[in-house]
Amino acid sequence: MANGSLITDELRKLIGMTLETIVFKVEEGAIQRYAEAIGDPNPLYNDPDFASKTKYGRLLAPPGFTGWPVKAGRLSQRLLGSLAKAGAPSRLLDGGIEFEFIEPIGAGDVLTATTKIASITERETKLGKTMFTTLETTFVNKKGDVAIKSRSTFILF
Repeated sequence: MANGSLITDELRKLIGMTLETIVFKVEEGAIQRYAEAIGDPNPLYNDPDFASKTKYGRLLAPPGFTGWPVKAGRLSQRLLGSLAKAGAPSRLLDGGIEFEFIEPIGAGDVLTATTKIASITERETKLGKTMFTTLETTFVNKKGDVAIKSRSTFILF
């Protein structure tokens, strides 16, 4: 730790590291259950007959739903393990997530999501010296188009 900073040289080396690639399948029933869980009655998310007559020709996924991982990933465990080995603080808070929706996704899509550590920064907060780690995930559809980008922030102190 240089000058009392939480960010070690080992942590700096993690910036840009790809954590994991996970494949997601977007299934009709899962879309409907998610829409019901968030209380969204939009027929594009709930009614296959209605959705089949739209320009999309199928149920669309509500914003925030990316399908189910084909193989359960261990993204959070890998991230925390890498940060801990590099000297990061051990207490963690979820700092939120932002989505950028670029292409509609819907029933039958297969998305490949790749996550990398975009930044590691430090600020003084009410908790004391606090480290902010930002992950960027890019979801690509089977045509090779970027469908969604997300940025997640984790707060370590």
